Amino acid sequence: MAQNVPDEPTRNPGPSVHGAHSARPRAAGPGRNGKDKHRGFGGWLREVATIIVIALLLSFLIKTFLFRAFYIPSGSMEETLEINDRIFVNLLVPEPFDLNRGDVVVFKDTQGWLPELPPATEGPGAWIRDALIFVGLIPDTSEQHLVKRVIGTEGDHVVCCDADGRITVNGEPLNEPYIYPGASPSDIPFDVVVPEGKVWVMGDHRNASADSREHLQDAGGGFIDVEDIEGKAAVTAWPLNHAGFIGSYPEVFENIPDPSSSLPAGSR
Repeated sequence: MAQNVPDEPTRNPGPSVHGAHSARPRAAGPGRNGKDKHRGFGGWLREVATIIVIALLLSFLIKTFLFRAFYIPSGSMEETLEINDRIFVNLLVPEPFDLNRGDVVVFKDTQGWLPELPPATEGPGAWIRDALIFVGLIPDTSEQHLVKRVIGTEGDHVVCCDADGRITVNGEPLNEPYIYPGASPSDIPFDVVVPEGKVWVMGDHRNASADSREHLQDAGGGFIDVEDIEGKAAVTAWPLNHAGFIGSYPEVFENIPDPSSSLPAGSR
């Protein structure tokens, strides 16, 4: 599914420290100004190259260890995420930071929920494609990912639906403001307990999302391994008219009681 332009450094022509005074004016001479004036194109080129290398290194470190960008190709998370959105994912969730109900997560498609894509073509321009994937401008077809919202975590009893058509978690009904306008919480009935090390996920556009509900009969029972989660979707970066933080809506889940300390037989 769903990878910025560094600010150009500027030189301050005035004093860099307030209140500093020079004892005497320095005479301009060939030993100083002359050298700066005639250092040539090679010196300028080395400075530019150094800046580019540092910027790329910082970008690589941030994207490798803190954030990764993804491209959104479908409408399963509308209106939270729109088709063609570029998002940044916090790689520090679920480890070392906790994963919570309501988090929007990106996870690997290890269970084959998505149809296989044709292999990427190789050639002289492959490095351009790889660079665009890295910054999130085009999707990565070498490893498929999905994006959904976590509704139930380990031990939770998730049911659709109560008498008012709401999903309940551990008996507490959810009022879900993030659901696509006009869509019901779920047209598919289910009654599940989330096993150890798993989560139950659903798209915000419920009638256009092939999520955990659609895979109840699969070998995995519709649950996602926490180990497959790449991270928590934190920010929509592009397009600018849709940029902003991606909410987890903790108020929706704040009254949910803790699950039973002992999971039902067969759920581990």
